[in-house]
Amino acid sequence: MVHIQNFTDASSLESHWGYADRVVPCTNDAGSCKYLDVVYHSHDLGMLYSGIFWATIAGILFIWTLARRLAPSRRADEELLVPVRASSSPSQGGIERLKSALAAHSRRYLLPDFSRPIFGRTTRLQVLTLVVLTGYLAVWSFVGIVYNTWVTPVKKMPGVYNTRTSLGPWSDRVGTLAYALTPLSILLSSRESILSLMTGLPYQSFNFLHRWLGYIIVVQSTLHTIGWTIIEAKLYQPQPTVARDWIKQLYMIWGCVAMILLFLLFALSTPWAIRLTGYEFFRKSHYILAMVYIGACIGHWDKLSCYLVPALIVWFLDRGARLVRTAILHYTVLPGGEVAFGPAKASTTVFSDPNGDVVRLDFVHPHDAWAVGQHFYLCFPESSIWQSHPFTPLSLPIHDDVSCGVQHSYIFRAKGGETKKIAQLAAAKMQQAGGVTPLTSVILTGPYGEEITTHLTQDVNVLCIAGGTGITYVLPVLLGLAYQPRSVKRKVTLVWAVRQKADVAWVQPELDRVRQLAKSIDLTIRIFVTREAEGQSSISEKSKYADHDFKSVSEPIVRSDQTPDSSSAASTSAAYPCCGPPSDSFAIQKTAIPASNPHDEPIHRHPDLSILVKDFIDETVCGRTTVYASGPGRMISELRSIVAGSNDGSKVWNADERYDVSLVCDDRLEW
Repeated sequence: MVHIQNFTDASSLESHWGYADRVVPCTNDAGSCKYLDVVYHSHDLGMLYSGIFWATIAGILFIWTLARRLAPSRRADEELLVPVRASSSPSQGGIERLKSALAAHSRRYLLPDFSRPIFGRTTRLQVLTLVVLTGYLAVWSFVGIVYNTWVTPVKKMPGVYNTRTSLGPWSDRVGTLAYALTPLSILLSSRESILSLMTGLPYQSFNFLHRWLGYIIVVQSTLHTIGWTIIEAKLYQPQPTVARDWIKQLYMIWGCVAMILLFLLFALSTPWAIRLTGYEFFRKSHYILAMVYIGACIGHWDKLSCYLVPALIVWFLDRGARLVRTAILHYTVLPGGEVAFGPAKASTTVFSDPNGDVVRLDFVHPHDAWAVGQHFYLCFPESSIWQSHPFTPLSLPIHDDVSCGVQHSYIFRAKGGETKKIAQLAAAKMQQAGGVTPLTSVILTGPYGEEITTHLTQDVNVLCIAGGTGITYVLPVLLGLAYQPRSVKRKVTLVWAVRQKADVAWVQPELDRVRQLAKSIDLTIRIFVTREAEGQSSISEKSKYADHDFKSVSEPIVRSDQTPDSSSAASTSAAYPCCGPPSDSFAIQKTAIPASNPHDEPIHRHPDLSILVKDFIDETVCGRTTVYASGPGRMISELRSIVAGSNDGSKVWNADERYDVSLVCDDRLEW
């Protein structure tokens, strides 16, 4: 508002936080003075509303954190420490049952995906949170502004008038809110997330809100720019003199730079751009453009640095914490007292596959054990120090006093980029060494993510479903269950779909270990082959143990089914990129296709996850069920709908825990 005030005649200035000082008393014409009253009043309210917005977020986080501390859910380790739990009072039982019923009811309606073409593979709960946030911001964008029009004369230009409207204060309001949202966007994108510490939610669960909050900032900034462009290039007179003088000002030049950077951030963050340029290019360019954008915003309007400086601080703290965590994992003290940085040396095994070789890394590293479900970011300095990728260890995190470390085991498919380089490097080393297992340098950062077995008490039934390399997410769950006291009523099943029978070798040691420990967890293992040549068999193994004497009462069952012909496999391979199109072997026995009608292709020909989950729940003796899943995005989306339909809050309230079904899935990245 500097351009319409006469500072040379000012008797005093009135400070306004985040805005230009105001000349008091007003020396302009009556219409301009009324307009200035509206502008400054609406801006002051905008700053107040921004404070209320942040106070609301702080209040929600405080209540959430307090509730987690005062009313924690029952933990599995509590049962190990207290074998016999005191019976709950009726009121306590009612409270627990009410919590479970409400949770089941909310999952039924909020767990499935919503409008996938627009929001991607995102739950209704995430979309509902976004809608509430958007509505809240919309209210603050419009309230407290006096909407009117003032026609005022231009000094020394008779017959020429300015049109002043409430478009100006409204444009300022949305611009202020865009600045106020910037630190929240940075918080939502942080890997070393303070939000995760307070809420218990993994950092990746905030990615959806981070992305869409960025889109909201783009819309707000665009509306702010359009609004002031209309004012300066149309409503203010004389033209084009006013517009030309306006665009030459330094703050406007920085504003144009900020908008260009913001549109680049938006364009490069779309799923189509990420697929075109690659995730690593997106990640690096996003970091650089975001920091330069914040700097340009400071250049445009430094009076609102109260929002932008904290955003920069959070960003640098996040990066600094990552470096510190990496240093703690890899810096060691040598016998001479010197400190040295040393990467882990992983033995590398390559499993040849026409769809992309699979690489397995095994090494022991000295540090504390992580929690089941957490993942590490791995950097391979022999290839590039500028790239790191998230991988979930398939090994059980137990600290070994003999080796003074924890066993790390990873598998990943080398389709292209960094992972393909690692596979090629390992193959070259193996050739040079004459077949000796090669070693690959690995730099770790982590662990990150949530502990997924914290509330896996002995009354919880477990269904693990994995596709391809997604087995790394669910295997540690099974290995961990084997070390818990045996529950005679718990049902545990593993379902794993692979492309070829030989793919089982990826995790053969762990599967053998699970089979050895099967007596303690009443385990059923089902492995299905989806792209084997016709006539070869799939694997379906079931190991059951009696509750009274822990002895096997059934032998493994091996079933052989025909796989789909090549034409049908080709037509459906895109639907299951991780493990390929499912064959008849991925059908439950009671729904298998009759051999007398091999050409009929009913729904049961393909993997029917709804039947898998339904039959599992029907066969449980008692207790609730947790489904652990990792695999193709389509599989996760389907399971969300299936698990949602399996929940019934009214039946849970009536003490039928069978209809209390939760889904824990690995959904770190899905484009």
